[in-house]
Amino acid sequence: MNRRVAVVILGFMLAGLQYRFWIGDGGVYETGKQRMAVAAREADNAKLQLRNAALQAEVEDLRNGGAAIETHARKSLGMVKREETFFLVVNATDGSVGRP
Repeated sequence: MNRRVAVVILGFMLAGLQYRFWIGDGGVYETGKQRMAVAAREADNAKLQLRNAALQAEVEDLRNGGAAIETHARKSLGMVKREETFFLVVNATDGSVGRP
């Protein structure tokens, strides 16, 4: 009888330890979820690092070169040089204005 009780108690202890190992806090299931979350964050960080590198290169171009500032002014603000002639092209069919 004592042996049977001891086996049952050991069985419950083993079942409890297995539960903690597979499902409990810090178990295999939770660790897998955390690893997937870390992988997703690392992928996001890689994308953001590429974007930051591109922005840093653009900042360096704007600091060091007049050509980058001129290109930005031409595209964003529609500016032209003093020696250049600006032509406004109007589409005759629908009356819309386009830039060459």
